[in-house]
Amino acid sequence: MPARISTGLLLLFLSWHLGINYRPATAKTLTPGAQTRTLATACASQLNFAIDKVINRPQFYRSRWGILIQKLQTQQTLYNRDGEKFFIPASNTKLLTTAAALKQLGANYRIRTSVYRNSDGVFRVVGRGDPTLTDEQLIELARQLKQKGITKIKHLILDDSYIQGDIINPSWQWEDLLSGDGTPVNNLIVDRNSFSLILSPQTVGKPLKLIWLNSEEKKQWQVINQSITVGKNEPSFLNISRDLQASTLQIQGQLPAGYQSQFVTLPVVAPAEYFWRRFRSVLAAEKISVQQTSIATSSGKNEVEVAAVNSPFLSEMVIMTNQNSDNFLAEALLRTLAIKKPAPNNQNTAATGLEVLKTTLTSLGVEVGSYVVVDGSGLSRKNLITPQALVQTLKAMTKSPQAEVFRASLPVAGRSGSLKKRFQNTPAVGTVQAKTGTLGGVFALSGYVNPPHYDSLVFSIMVNQTEQPASVVRQAIDEIVVVLAQLQRC
Repeated sequence: MPARISTGLLLLFLSWHLGINYRPATAKTLTPGAQTRTLATACASQLNFAIDKVINRPQFYRSRWGILIQKLQTQQTLYNRDGEKFFIPASNTKLLTTAAALKQLGANYRIRTSVYRNSDGVFRVVGRGDPTLTDEQLIELARQLKQKGITKIKHLILDDSYIQGDIINPSWQWEDLLSGDGTPVNNLIVDRNSFSLILSPQTVGKPLKLIWLNSEEKKQWQVINQSITVGKNEPSFLNISRDLQASTLQIQGQLPAGYQSQFVTLPVVAPAEYFWRRFRSVLAAEKISVQQTSIATSSGKNEVEVAAVNSPFLSEMVIMTNQNSDNFLAEALLRTLAIKKPAPNNQNTAATGLEVLKTTLTSLGVEVGSYVVVDGSGLSRKNLITPQALVQTLKAMTKSPQAEVFRASLPVAGRSGSLKKRFQNTPAVGTVQAKTGTLGGVFALSGYVNPPHYDSLVFSIMVNQTEQPASVVRQAIDEIVVVLAQLQRC
């Protein structure tokens, strides 16, 4: 049994498979041990019957389905099941966030991290929430300073003022805050505000060996290791929890002797301090000394930029966000949107970003009132979006200058991102581009379909309030999409 790594809760890994019981069919392998049956034909006139047959199965009696399917180039609706009703969208929220970011900022936008020096010789590092910054960029900043002959810094200010207010959403669930899903987004980010560990089994009866990938970070934590190495035939599981305020890490669980080491990533407690520890090491390696450091807000008067690095282009960040359903990047992009709306000091940057997002969606023609969004990633269960709002967003983006980038950011069925392992050996492979979404009891898939013998389609499928396992719900969703992928006039 593979190890199950969670933070606060044990996670079950669920297998999944596809199936369809409509008209003569042939069986095809989806994943090892799983099968799907696909239609020999899929007539548009029979679409309602095919979909209803899936969603009206007894196991979905208590589940809520929201489905809207339209032709991409017209307003013609092929299927509608509560398409105007609210559903928790999970990561389908990222479709709205990335669409707004591309529309407002442009595909070539980059987030800049700068080092300034004023006339008094005070240096100031200004981070603007670049979620992609790593040690490599910090080294580049240090080398630029060294090239300018800077070997001693009397006072270095880490400016933590660009992003104001909450760096985590107050409506996220407890387990999200303890795991990598709810990583804080602030001004000064390095390595996604996270640190990594390797847990390895030893001889039977001994605790798991803990290997820190960052020796400096090891000094910041008190570790309570209650794990154990068990016999080869014993089950494996891990439960890792941390205090949100104090640097206490508790490790529980077991791995069999000889079992493969487990890689664990957790969010840091104090992001700005974490950034400074990493930058200090880089400066020391370049033989640049720092006498005094503070984390504060500086006026920025009489300053000259002496070093800077840029993030990848926004187009690349949007692809990373949607392909891998990256919560951290989505939250960073939401806060970046705030630059399009001047706001008074101390206004919550995420809230300002949401205001820009809503204004952008209205300009795209998305119906006001068809969505309620409180974060950029979809982690919050307070997000409410209709299938109609998602379909309107997907349609509008095909007519925008950013259409090609936006569509390229979506996973391709059977080939890339979060859809790479889904739809294998079905007609949907390569013809479906869609964004996934998953929370407990929530499943979603929204995107585009290009049937070879029918008009291009746009769709949104959301399932809420279901007690069914992920394998069962995804099977049903995928059956519907496979039908769309082979739709034809007949």
